[in-house]
Amino acid sequence: MLTSTVPAQAADIPPPGTVVTSPNVSHVTNVPKPPGLEGTINTDMAFQGDYAYVGNYGGFSIYDIRKPKKTALVSSVVCPGSQMDVSVYGDLLFTAVDSSRNNDSCSSTSQSASIKESWEGVRIFDISDKKNPKYVKAVETNCGSHTLTLVPGKGKDRRNVYLYVSSYNPSASFPDCQPPHDKISIIKVPLGDPTAAAVVATPVVFPDGGNETQPGLLLPTSGCHDITVYAEKDIAAGACMGDGVLFDISNRENPVVTAHVTDPNFAFWHSATFNNEGTKVIFTDELGGGGAATCNEATGPNRGADAVFDIVGGGLAFKSYFKIPRYQADTENCVAHNGSLIPVKGRDIMVQAWYQGGVSVMDFTDSAHPQEIAFFERGPEPNGGGGGIWSAYYYNGYIYGSDFHNGFDVIKINDRRTDSARSVHLDRLNVQTQASYRERGHGG
Repeated sequence: MLTSTVPAQAADIPPPGTVVTSPNVSHVTNVPKPPGLEGTINTDMAFQGDYAYVGNYGGFSIYDIRKPKKTALVSSVVCPGSQMDVSVYGDLLFTAVDSSRNNDSCSSTSQSASIKESWEGVRIFDISDKKNPKYVKAVETNCGSHTLTLVPGKGKDRRNVYLYVSSYNPSASFPDCQPPHDKISIIKVPLGDPTAAAVVATPVVFPDGGNETQPGLLLPTSGCHDITVYAEKDIAAGACMGDGVLFDISNRENPVVTAHVTDPNFAFWHSATFNNEGTKVIFTDELGGGGAATCNEATGPNRGADAVFDIVGGGLAFKSYFKIPRYQADTENCVAHNGSLIPVKGRDIMVQAWYQGGVSVMDFTDSAHPQEIAFFERGPEPNGGGGGIWSAYYYNGYIYGSDFHNGFDVIKINDRRTDSARSVHLDRLNVQTQASYRERGHGG
């Protein structure tokens, strides 16, 4: 049987760099990376109003998406420091820096975290002038900021936002990143005076230690990789290396773990997405750390995949795995990565990036039987090596993809199962800051 299936699979792999899609998907446009950022990879995205903000290991870019078919670069800022994940709120842009620098400026250079004076953490920019963003403030955090999650204040605290900072990889030789580091950092940002932003709490997520001994872990748990909050429901889901957790975030400065789960098939709990009702969570497993070819027959369907959990009685009940059904070449890094809900009323549908596996649209309304309903991908990188789409998010009628090397993609899905999402207009989209959507109206 192997001799009959392997040639067919090879024939299904597109030629290098060639775009292929399902019949219900069209490629609207692509905007190459701007000068100054061509040599570094694109990462995560955020959206507000008519603009998209795209992170890059070398800085970030702002795009005008008022007319998606004519998406255009507004400005770019060269300010290196991986990963440069981004979140936006009003006139402020927050960027995550997870590489040790000799100082906090945009002209900084790499410097070992073993040197006490080294810096990594969060940078804050004023984006009121989209053509000329201004650097406002830097906040240092323990072990840097691999990702950050914006959490709006509530009640009398609405004049503040919080940043839940996830980081990991401590070392006894790092003065500002000591083991066991089973915690997150919380930055409070006064919206009226962002220069006063500061760390206000470092809650411990795993007081008794996390998952450290499970066979096949990419790394033992020593913090979290990413946290998604559903602020209006006062809940959050943490993808924490070897562990998945739920939090009660009713006290923004003191999140409390309410449920905890591990999975023998998961190597690295990477990110999380709630459904609109807040009754399910999809966790992703970044098997191979994003650099390995895991979308192949040898790896199988249950590793490097999504895991769908129902929230039952406050706990996490496993229902199924989902992985793209299209085998990728053994040269293509491919694994479950960043995605967002498509706001379809009454159904649970998500769009997701899979690195060189491209973009997949998945219906998980039936938690036990998720199905791919659309896709977009390119053939293998023409020169080999890593690449693909880091993040794929739905925003006001279009899917946007942040590609390592190819820049900023605009994609459209035309399908009766997702068409109703066009009636949902969002004013802002920070994917790790979920908000409920209505069929006609606004969300954040």
